[in-house]
Amino acid sequence: MFLLNVFKPAFLHSRETDSGPFTGLFNFKKLWRSRIIILLCVALGPLISLAIFTFVVTKHDAEREIHLRTIRLASNTKRTISFFFEERKAALDFILRSNSFEQINDHRQLANILQSLQETIGGFTDLGIIDATGKQIQYVGPYDLQDVNYSSEKWFEEVAVRNHYISDVYLGFREVPHIIIAVKHMFPNGFSYVLRATLETQRFNRILSNINLSGSEDAFLVNKEGIIQTPSRSHENIMAKITLPVPEYSEHTEVMEVTGSHLKKIVIGYAHIPDTSFIFMLTEKKEALMRPWRTTQSIIIFFIILSILSTLIVVYLVATHLVNQIFLADLERVQTLHEVEQSSKLASIGRLAAGVAHEINNPLAIINEKAGLVKDIFSFKEEYKHDAKILGLIESILASVDRCGKITKRLLGFARNLDATIQQVDISAVIEDVLGFLVKEAEYRSILINLDIEENLPQFETDRGKLQQILLNLVNNAFAAMQDNGRLDIRIRRVEHDFIAISVKDDGSGIPEADLKRIFEPFFSTKTKNGGTGLGLFITYGLIQELNGTLQVVSTFGKGSEFTITLPLTRISKQR
Repeated sequence: MFLLNVFKPAFLHSRETDSGPFTGLFNFKKLWRSRIIILLCVALGPLISLAIFTFVVTKHDAEREIHLRTIRLASNTKRTISFFFEERKAALDFILRSNSFEQINDHRQLANILQSLQETIGGFTDLGIIDATGKQIQYVGPYDLQDVNYSSEKWFEEVAVRNHYISDVYLGFREVPHIIIAVKHMFPNGFSYVLRATLETQRFNRILSNINLSGSEDAFLVNKEGIIQTPSRSHENIMAKITLPVPEYSEHTEVMEVTGSHLKKIVIGYAHIPDTSFIFMLTEKKEALMRPWRTTQSIIIFFIILSILSTLIVVYLVATHLVNQIFLADLERVQTLHEVEQSSKLASIGRLAAGVAHEINNPLAIINEKAGLVKDIFSFKEEYKHDAKILGLIESILASVDRCGKITKRLLGFARNLDATIQQVDISAVIEDVLGFLVKEAEYRSILINLDIEENLPQFETDRGKLQQILLNLVNNAFAAMQDNGRLDIRIRRVEHDFIAISVKDDGSGIPEADLKRIFEPFFSTKTKNGGTGLGLFITYGLIQELNGTLQVVSTFGKGSEFTITLPLTRISKQR
């Protein structure tokens, strides 16, 4: 029912004004509909446009980032593979330049060279010396390849023309996949020979297996004919034909998108390895690469839908509120008149309080006069002259009358703005006076009063009577909030050098959070059933402001409250 009242416009069943020059202004239903349409266009138009723009731009950026990442990874792998071959080719070239033909043609020396290569660079399986006719005249390695003739092999023809050659992965005479690196050395007299080395494919394959790939990515080498040279996750075994198109030659790392099986897009990053027929290929399903973007877009779409729904609700509520404000203008006028009436009542109560104070002052004056007369009479009689108890009781009556006079004077001050009486005050003495009136109640209810006053506190300028009334009101409120066997802590400290802080803390019922903002309003009370008038804290707050002080409240419902008064040590003139 509450939600229905919130969302239901108050003007739905109103009658339109049939007369007057501004009849259209009172067609609340039409006004309401037009405001909703305008607000929706203003609010949702930019939001939807921004959502479409964001979708297009972020998709383009995501695809561009995928391509850049693919190119970056392919380029790094290309450099690693190129360095692998260049390092080994340079090692062979260095061997040829640093050893004579007689040294390198020595079987023991060649074996030592192979061992050094395996222990340092690694990846070498065997070494062989081949003469100009293609015959292997010297060989060290695990296979029986001494005197094998390579004159008909493609790699021998290539190295004769280019002086160096890196082969594809092939089986050869040993029927085991391997790679050949051959370097030709030519003497000035025309004599030449070739240093041939075989690289183990396991070492080579580890380079690709160490690439940081996601679960659906694949990285492998193919030759220019599209024959797979290294193990692949998603393609056939080594020496099989790849099902994807073979990329065209390019000096730079490139990326392309092709349609694979099941009509799904595949992103391919590829790079041609210099001085070889190898092509490094990095493949990944575009759907998997775009998954983070799609997840993000799903979250964005969710929030956009949520924003649209929120906007619809807000627009509805705002439009309804605006039209309701027009419709309820007369009711607000009535409410304003009611507030003026309440203000008039408060003014009447103020005048009543002033009259009550005047009426109380008259019997107080009589009590004060009679008590003084009794004191004077007792002072002349010997049997009473030294009776401290009787004289003390009379002094107590006179002090109480004086205090009642000050209270009524302060009550009049709310109505007449009486000036404060400023004097040097000892806060310890004021506290003792206040607690003197309440110590009996504390003893009767077993309330423990813990007084903590900082030593050597200076006297300060203030109105003693007002300060007494402030403390008395706070302590009385604390007593009212506490059960029997409660605890009241009063703590007084000097703060910030020029101020004094008085804290009154109880372990009573506390103040509900909803009431904290209203506790200083006149006639607001949580103790109306127990005779509360709602003026105690209102008057206390006013007295503290008159003394140029501040009042802070910290309260937890069910655990207690703490009121902290901060007063200046030096009287500050206040514009009234």
